[in-house]
Amino acid sequence: MLLTIILQAIAGAALGKAGAAVGAALAAFAAGYGIGKIGTAAMEAIARQPELKGDIRTNLILGIVFMETAIIYALLVVILIIFVL
Repeated sequence: MLLTIILQAIAGAALGKAGAAVGAALAAFAAGYGIGKIGTAAMEAIARQPELKGDIRTNLILGIVFMETAIIYALLVVILIIFVL
């Protein structure tokens, strides 16, 4: 069923727009997975060494910020593909 919907979207829209939709979904999935891995690693590190909680939290926030910046760039590229093509 999902394949049918995707094929209808490709037939009704330009191939670039369908690719942009897939790119946006892939970027969002990758960011969610990456942020989850970063959070998991930070919680495990805090559990092992609670005295370094402040430093670990700072690195956690920096990692999430960099991940979100990459996602914003990916979504900007997708928006450009949609409106330029």
